[in-house]
Order: sequence, then C-alpha cells, then structure tokens
Amino acid sequence: MSTFHAVVWIDHSEAHVLMFDREHAEAQRIKSRSHHKHQGKSADLGPFFTDIAQALENSREVLLTGPGLARTQFRDWCTQHRAAVAEVIVDSVAADHPTDAQLVAMARQYFKKFDNMAADPAATA
Repeated sequence: MSTFHAVVWIDHSEAHVLMFDREHAEAQRIKSRSHHKHQGKSADLGPFFTDIAQALENSREVLLTGPGLARTQFRDWCTQHRAAVAEVIVDSVAADHPTDAQLVAMARQYFKKFDNMAADPAATA
C-alpha cells in the first residue's frame, strides 16, 4: 500500500505500524524478538527496530506514539542506522494503549493540522 502518512505505537515488546491515506488504513504488528519483559537501554533492540524501520521505508511522514522510552530510543536508533526513516519522523507523542482505530483517528487529526501548517504560505497570509 502506497501511503503518505504512518503512525507507530511502540513499546519495548511490540509496535503497531499503521499506514493510511484518506480512505484506507493498513495495520501491521511487529513483535520484539527479545523475551525480556522490561527492556532497558542495554537490551539489543536492533532487530526489533530494523523490522519497524523496514515497515516505514515507503512512508513520507511518520508520527511516533507510545507510553515510554521506546519511541525515543527508536528515533535515536534511526538517526544512527536508518537516516532516511529518521528524516520522515515528524513528531513523537505520548499515548497509553489506544486501539488501532483510535491511533489512526489521532494521527489523521495530527496530520491534518501538520498539513495545514505546511500549506502554501501565500494561501494563509
């Protein structure tokens, strides 16, 4: 599915990657390969983050969400290992455990505001 926007809800055990356009949404769940319940900075999150980054390769704008440090760690990992993905991450927003439908609704609202801000300056002057 070729989409413009993506939202990722991430914690240390799984990620929900939702890609969407105006009419469609496609969800993918990516599980961490580690069996540690609470992973800190010392845990090897590389394979998990690689899987997420691969899912985002064709997205042009990505919103990260989640309850803890994993979204910051993923963003930092992308900066070091997947610069193209890091460049399309537009924001990181705290979110507890929304449903996939709630995530898409939140992201659509976010990107609507983001798209309006990126509109032609002459149109808003």
